[in-house]
Amino acid sequence: MELERREFLHAAAGAAILAGTRATASAAGDRGPLFAPSRAAGRAPLEAGAAASYEPWLEIDAAALHHNAREIARLAGNLPVLAVIKNNAYGLGVARVGTVLETSAAVSGFAVVKPEEALALRNAGVRKPILLMGLADVETGIELASRDVQLAAFTDDAGQRLTAVARAIGRPVSAHLYVDTGMSRMGLPHQRALPWAEALTREPHIRVEGTFTELAEIDDFDDAQVARFDAFARAARGRGIALGALHVSSSHALFFRPGARFDMVRPGLVLYGAYPAGARTTALAALRPAFRLRARVVRVERVEAGDGVSYGRNYVAQRPTWIATLAVGHADGYPRRAVQGAEVLVGDRLYRVIGAVSASHTILEIGDEPTIEIGDVATLVGPDHESVLPNTLAERAGISVYDVLMHLSAELAKR
Repeated sequence: MELERREFLHAAAGAAILAGTRATASAAGDRGPLFAPSRAAGRAPLEAGAAASYEPWLEIDAAALHHNAREIARLAGNLPVLAVIKNNAYGLGVARVGTVLETSAAVSGFAVVKPEEALALRNAGVRKPILLMGLADVETGIELASRDVQLAAFTDDAGQRLTAVARAIGRPVSAHLYVDTGMSRMGLPHQRALPWAEALTREPHIRVEGTFTELAEIDDFDDAQVARFDAFARAARGRGIALGALHVSSSHALFFRPGARFDMVRPGLVLYGAYPAGARTTALAALRPAFRLRARVVRVERVEAGDGVSYGRNYVAQRPTWIATLAVGHADGYPRRAVQGAEVLVGDRLYRVIGAVSASHTILEIGDEPTIEIGDVATLVGPDHESVLPNTLAERAGISVYDVLMHLSAELAKR
């Protein structure tokens, strides 16, 4: 029976600590030494006695986050940036990213979808404006508004909901009007939004700070959506309706819809150094991946010709070959489909992913010589080589670059 992951990692760490040096050859005597000679560079020390040191982790690059925010602002003509850090800041940690970008002059505020993320930002000391783009019931709205979190209005009864919140906290509620221009996911349909918006802006308990929509990211249809939103805004302003700051541009629109920028931009993905599909070759912005997904090697062994690797025997060795196991898998957010051509950086060398990415482990093909040791650090995603960039991994795995980030486990340690 396979050991539980924690038990395995604890045992592996304990064995490494007790051994102190290299392991002896395998019992069969024909598979060579477990460890290769130490390389001159590319090693990271293993913390003695710490079983958790074998767990995968994320390294967050604050300087890259600041750089990306500046690049986005430059691309947007220095418009304010409403930083979307929903879904745990695309996997990087909402409190960590929020506190970093709190000090960015380019970032005017933050947008999230879940109430607990807004509260986590406030609890972490973030003072800039926060917009909850999701729906909150009245009780939750009271808690949020009392912490100066702005609420999205997009239901027919938004006036009653926001008024109830305002009365409970004893002051007007700040809100953004959410208009649906064709996504049909969230927002009040634009065809009937004008009288609704007028009623909300006339309500003394509601302070409208902004109005927004979202685009489907389809070339022709995005143009139609922008035209609909613009027509709505012009009609509203013609009737004296104060809509606040208008914001439409997502990461995709920043590159492909310059006419959608309005008063503020609302990017997510690009903050973290990944490009929307098709945008990497535009040379419009030089983004830096703001994180590294890293793990340590926990096993090095030689397989013989005919030996299979991992579930399904998708990889069968054609000749004696060294392989290495990393303590990271799809439960941590590394994609299953990485076996379709992804590579991992260990030291200054790339190794291809083979077999199957299981829940807790990923296996690399090392080659004829054991050039990797237990405890070596592998970079699965990061800025250090073209082959491990988020967009490269997405392309080779045949997945969306959003999946590379948003599927990162919230349980990953962050450094």
